[in-house]
Amino acid sequence: MQDRNRTRFTHSFWIKTLLAGTLLLPSLPVDVHGESSAVPSKTEPAEMKPAEILKARRSLYESIEQITGIPWFRLAAIDQYERTLTRAHPKDRKHPERLTGIFMTSPAWRGWLNPDETDQQPGSIAFFNGYGRDGSGDGLADANNDLDVLYSMANVIQRFGTRQEDFSIALWEYYHNTRAVQRVQQFAKLYEHFDSIDLFGHAFPVPLGTNYSYRSTWGTKRSWGGYRIHEGTDIFAPQGLPVRSTCYGVVEIKGWNPFGGWRIGIRDLNNHYHYYAHLSGFDKNAHIGEVVSPGQVVGWVGSSGYGKPGTQGKFPPHLHYGIYRDTGLTEWSFDPYPLLKHWEREEREQKKAKAKAKSK
Repeated sequence: MQDRNRTRFTHSFWIKTLLAGTLLLPSLPVDVHGESSAVPSKTEPAEMKPAEILKARRSLYESIEQITGIPWFRLAAIDQYERTLTRAHPKDRKHPERLTGIFMTSPAWRGWLNPDETDQQPGSIAFFNGYGRDGSGDGLADANNDLDVLYSMANVIQRFGTRQEDFSIALWEYYHNTRAVQRVQQFAKLYEHFDSIDLFGHAFPVPLGTNYSYRSTWGTKRSWGGYRIHEGTDIFAPQGLPVRSTCYGVVEIKGWNPFGGWRIGIRDLNNHYHYYAHLSGFDKNAHIGEVVSPGQVVGWVGSSGYGKPGTQGKFPPHLHYGIYRDTGLTEWSFDPYPLLKHWEREEREQKKAKAKAKSK
């Protein structure tokens, strides 16, 4: 009897839902904004050069800013954060290659109670409280159309207002993750400060041509403070040698750590946390929340650590440099040695090219 009643209830629920939807669909917003000439709704990033991709993304962000009033750098920050999540979870967030990195699950896009799993009609999606909207003006809400995807995300943010505090609330309501809120705000700060999205250049952490040496030491055993592995590369150099930011980023942590001594942590747009430890001091401009660029001095080589604040000299002066990848919920270290070699070689070639250009 209970199963029979449950079946009758289910049939009744869906009949009423579909009838209501049929009656309401003509009056629901369709979100057609006319065709956008600034950005094509369908793009093939695989056929574009990196510089062309960045230019197209910037145009896309500015196009949606004109429609919604959401600043381009906030849209860019969400898009880039979403892109880093996809890199960390490629199987769970798989989607066709496109300009935008924003990913919404099918139920979230169409509405959790929407019986049509392939629904692209803005009216019925809105009726079922789905996120999907039409931003390109073609009458469809396509989860793989760059304009539709970015406009849909902007619509979510727009519901809470346009102030900075409103933006923070919107991020929390969407992600329910304080880590995500912080990351997106950091990214937005970088984009706004430099007024560019081409912020992926790097520099070697100590000046080239100085007296330093290093080799791959990631994963080796450490015993002070308990058994652990070495989560970085040691760059041995004279006391007081400048330590430079390897990236465009935001200073996230600064101060004393019993293991790393005087250390500083910088977050970049790839959601990598760059960790500089055993410093002898910090540059006066390297405050928490400050924006830094590749090659900017943030401190100096030292031998601090392995004890209470101020402990020095328990090992030769060197820079411990580590990189950690944020997966959205946790962070894990990976070997920075290959990147260090690449940045060192790249910076050396850039110097040679500049010197050659001056000599002409």
